[in-house]
Amino acid sequence: MKDLAEANAGKFTDPRTTAKGEPRATVALSHPETLWFNTGTLCNIECVNCYIESSPGNDRLVYITAAEVEAYLDQLDDRQWPVTEIAFTGGEPFMNPQMIAMTRAALARGYDVLILTNAMRPMMRKPVQAGLLDLNAAYPGKLTLRISVDHHDADLHDAERGAGAFDKTLRGMAWLRDNGFRMAVAGRSVMADSEAESRAGYAAFYAQHGFDIDAHDPGMTVLFPEMDEAVEVPEITTACWGILDKSPDAVMCSSSRMVVKRKGAAKPSVLACTLLPYDPEFELGTTLAEAERDVALNHPHCAKFCVLGGASCSA
Repeated sequence: MKDLAEANAGKFTDPRTTAKGEPRATVALSHPETLWFNTGTLCNIECVNCYIESSPGNDRLVYITAAEVEAYLDQLDDRQWPVTEIAFTGGEPFMNPQMIAMTRAALARGYDVLILTNAMRPMMRKPVQAGLLDLNAAYPGKLTLRISVDHHDADLHDAERGAGAFDKTLRGMAWLRDNGFRMAVAGRSVMADSEAESRAGYAAFYAQHGFDIDAHDPGMTVLFPEMDEAVEVPEITTACWGILDKSPDAVMCSSSRMVVKRKGAAKPSVLACTLLPYDPEFELGTTLAEAERDVALNHPHCAKFCVLGGASCSA
């Protein structure tokens, strides 16, 4: 199988021009809506296809602290970004001992909060449960937990996440359901179901367990494509917007940034994209002011996942 270098040899090297010498497309931060925080890459499990390579031993991104989160919330005020949502991802966010404090800090300032979790043991610890119950009561309707359910079939889910993972996640979801939490689900298209088949399967799964989640709302049941870096993709030029009839404002880096803390770093950094946590080209600086600059679409993920979505960039 080709690796990334072989599949896209000669491409994605110059942030200004493509391999054919055409001007590369860029995206401006035109309407910031979400500020993401990576809570750290440590996770209680190790999945087969984790884009960020989270595991019980990966601490390339270390735990961010509540004080560091608050400092960026202050910057949001200073820069007057019209952000409405603070989102937390990992790793497994509930591995971070300050997860409840960070969530409280964002909710207290009026933001909606989204937490991506596998709903397994880290979330089910008694202090975490108590903290979540308190936050959900204090800020009703403002907190959403997006649960990773790779497939609605237990065997297929466990093929990605390990034997018994499905049942553990199901117990966590049942606790959230019984305590009135707003849930969403993140699934994957790696299982080769069509989107219609996937959504029908999730709908049946939700109905079976009494989960109040809309399987047909792409914001509530998010189906992510597989992060296959061995697939050849075209580079995105400035002409592609017109060819595809797509606006740069529809690309995620026009509306969000992610804050991470690298192992050994003195302070956190701001990244252009949640999908590229380790690529230095997409590190924009340590402040939100520095992160306001345009982003060059100089990576295969920019083309495959954020722009094309299965379309072709040919006239």
